[in-house]
Amino acid sequence: MNKGKQKIEMQNITLSLPKGLLQKIKHIAIARQTSVSSLSTETLEEIVRKENSYDKTKSGHILEKGFNLGTEGELTWSREDLYRDLNSGQYSGKVKVQNPFSK
Repeated sequence: MNKGKQKIEMQNITLSLPKGLLQKIKHIAIARQTSVSSLSTETLEEIVRKENSYDKTKSGHILEKGFNLGTEGELTWSREDLYRDLNSGQYSGKVKVQNPFSK
């Protein structure tokens, strides 16, 4: 019967929904040939997966790890140099930074 499947302990909950929403959910469940309970479980599991994925991504975020700008830890330019280059549209040659997202 449940070959290779681990039995999961289930717990009932009481959920209050607007009648119109519940009717729509029932129609969706019928169209998918499943129950409202299964549909709810699948939807909530997806929310948990996304949240876990977000937490993992957030914990390994590039800004927390840092990334290589190609400066080898030394700045050859100042903030003023950067703004001067950006505002003038001309490149002074002082601001040298690699794209951290290029390979």
